[in-house]
Amino acid sequence: MTDTYHILVCDDDFDIVKAIQIYLEQAGYVVHHAYNGQQALEVLEKQTIHLVLLDIMMPLMDGMEAMAEMRKTRSMPIILVTAKGESHDKVSGLLGGADDYITKPFNGGELLARVNSQLRRYTQYKPYDPNEDTKGQIIDLGALVADKRKRAVIVDGEEYILTPIEFDILWLLMERPGKVFSSEDIYKKVWNEDSMGAVSTVSVHIRHIREKIEVNPKEPRYLKVMWGRGYMIDPKHLKRTKPEDPAMSGGEGHGGSNGGTDAEPRDAADGAHRAEGASEEKKGGAYGY
Repeated sequence: MTDTYHILVCDDDFDIVKAIQIYLEQAGYVVHHAYNGQQALEVLEKQTIHLVLLDIMMPLMDGMEAMAEMRKTRSMPIILVTAKGESHDKVSGLLGGADDYITKPFNGGELLARVNSQLRRYTQYKPYDPNEDTKGQIIDLGALVADKRKRAVIVDGEEYILTPIEFDILWLLMERPGKVFSSEDIYKKVWNEDSMGAVSTVSVHIRHIREKIEVNPKEPRYLKVMWGRGYMIDPKHLKRTKPEDPAMSGGEGHGGSNGGTDAEPRDAADGAHRAEGASEEKKGGAYGY
């Protein structure tokens, strides 16, 4: 490896930590370890970490609580290490800021593939340079502006930092406003893997993006779900608004209230997620890879 990446492995099972350490060090990574969430946070205070492998069930401070603390100030990839059958924990983890998960027991090949994939995505974004040529680095749709240099989206002048997965999903949708991408399409293009189990995984990240960029995530203006088809950036609301714009006076949404006629109803959006999830379960499970 030409670059040295530091990975933090946090699990209360010493044998699992040691096994993961062997796999990663053989691949050229520098490994740091912790055995509970509090120790993981202490490592992060002392050392630059490029990726975290994080168990959920641990003493003193569990993985969910530790991840919440990490996400307050850091955006490096976090891969959850979960036990088989912990589907609820996987979804909660993705909503809480995780980028991926791997289920115990796992093999070294799968572990390295997921680590390498997340690091490629994370390190493709270079440190922000305001003087850099912006060609191919910015998508400006008016109300929504995505800046690949900072892995940020600007919504009516307000900047929001996204995780690597969230940013890649939003970038894909913003490249073709008005085009509907199915969950399978998004998964294949963003994860570069077969799309089995894509529906629930993608919908969790979509929800998380909405929580960051929408004034009311349950009635989104920009990132819409299309019943039985997928997701798109709605071109109807992309006109950039200004503070003095009368459309702002309604106090709802980044671009002002429209009485809710153009926003996706809460029940409709939730219903689409449920319908998609049920469909995916029939195909072979909602949360598997």
